[in-house]
Amino acid sequence: MGNRFLISFSYEGTNFHGYQKQGKLRTVQKEIEIVLKKINNNQTITIYAVSRTDKKVHALNQFAHFDLKINIKPDKLKRAMNTYLPEDIYIKTVKIVPADFYARYRAKKKEYEYIIETGEYDLFQRNYIYYFPHKLNIYQIKKALKQLKGEHDFTSFVSAEETRENKIRTIYKASVKKKKTLIYFNFQGNGFLKYQIRNMIGTLLMVGLGKKKPEDIKVILEKKDRRSANKTANPEGLYLKNIWFD
Repeated sequence: MGNRFLISFSYEGTNFHGYQKQGKLRTVQKEIEIVLKKINNNQTITIYAVSRTDKKVHALNQFAHFDLKINIKPDKLKRAMNTYLPEDIYIKTVKIVPADFYARYRAKKKEYEYIIETGEYDLFQRNYIYYFPHKLNIYQIKKALKQLKGEHDFTSFVSAEETRENKIRTIYKASVKKKKTLIYFNFQGNGFLKYQIRNMIGTLLMVGLGKKKPEDIKVILEKKDRRSANKTANPEGLYLKNIWFD
């Protein structure tokens, strides 16, 4: 009886201590599991997401799977979840998947976007954009981004809190574009490690300011030392944008 479900959902990360459960702290996983327990006749449910976003990081299209013992149609489950969930989480789609489907291991590509405001400070955007009021050389940043593409050991751009030993990842796309005073970074890869994108952004901004050269990125990667890169950029501007499955 019952089924395995795959959900896609978005959340506004401002008031969360990240996605993953952390004791009594408010997290996305905890809020969803509370609702699913209520729907599942008060039986505890664990959900398994593809990405574990950090505190204050947003998601436009996160995915997770879980098992329910009750029989319920996907459309009814979606309505029930959105009825009980807080307003900063929204379930976008619900579908039944095979019993051996495991979302994290079936994900083949992830996309993140990072948004920076270089102009006037906007009070109402402070939770959604990183305010960095400096003139940046976009051409130099584009040259630096080319150094990040491909397969690399990203130890220099990974948090010391990262417990996974394998720091090798592949970045398929690394781009930047400017729209008036806003700057949009886009990264697509087979996976990203803790703080990796925010650490890369911190160093790329130094390139944009002329404090580092584009070719320094290659040297930083080769050193495999977090101290060789720059400080971590703020979480507010980071969005998990999409995930693709095989």
